[in-house]
Amino acid sequence: MNRDIAHALLEIAIFAIGIYLVLRLLGTTRGSGVVRGLAIVLIGVIVVFSILIQELDLRRLGLIFDKLRDIALLGLIIVFQPEIRRGIVHLGESPLFGRMFRREVKTLHRLLLSVKRLSRERIGALIAIEREASLAAFARTGIRVDAEVNSYLFETLFYPGSALHDGAVIVRGDRIVAASCVLPVSSSQEIPRRLGTRHRAALGLAEETDALAIVVSEGTGKISAAHAGHLRYDIDMVELERTIETALGLQREKRAR
Repeated sequence: MNRDIAHALLEIAIFAIGIYLVLRLLGTTRGSGVVRGLAIVLIGVIVVFSILIQELDLRRLGLIFDKLRDIALLGLIIVFQPEIRRGIVHLGESPLFGRMFRREVKTLHRLLLSVKRLSRERIGALIAIEREASLAAFARTGIRVDAEVNSYLFETLFYPGSALHDGAVIVRGDRIVAASCVLPVSSSQEIPRRLGTRHRAALGLAEETDALAIVVSEGTGKISAAHAGHLRYDIDMVELERTIETALGLQREKRAR
């Protein structure tokens, strides 16, 4: 009896770990709520029907259910193939597999220097920093850059009159992925009317993803940061550095150095 109990507990543990890994993978993709919801429903249905079929010995129904289950799983894989692929990429970079995604501290300094210069010159800017959720879908709306983070490059991209100055620049790790990207605009009524489209786009991105968005006001040079569905307006460089470190997990890395 004890052996049967241990065997059952082992099966439950393996099943639970499998569900956790699947949900963690799906959680790293844009639109993860829809994918994760469908996955939970599908897993729940499979578990309930499997138990009923086994307990009631419904063999014919079991054969039909096995075929429908395979078709449903294949359909989900086909429909959500891009999200699943991005999720696998991000999962492979996660601490779960021993590969902590580290951003160089020099990237932080270059980013802060860029924002400081843009603020001083009152050059409007919108910088989106990718975290766990992929921003590839937004990057595809702009122009591919694929260059190392550089303070002068930021100024060039956002310089008034530049072909790419409108829209957002997306940063992934220590690379500038794309420029002139279109971000979702927030419809929140909490944003003051004096703030423009850049601030609404920054908050919109923070509402839909876990990214950090930094805004430099073109009219005043004031700096804002949007993260986790909230917009912090008119912050100084010290607060901005603290915000970036907290959002990207750089505090632990700096202490380790």
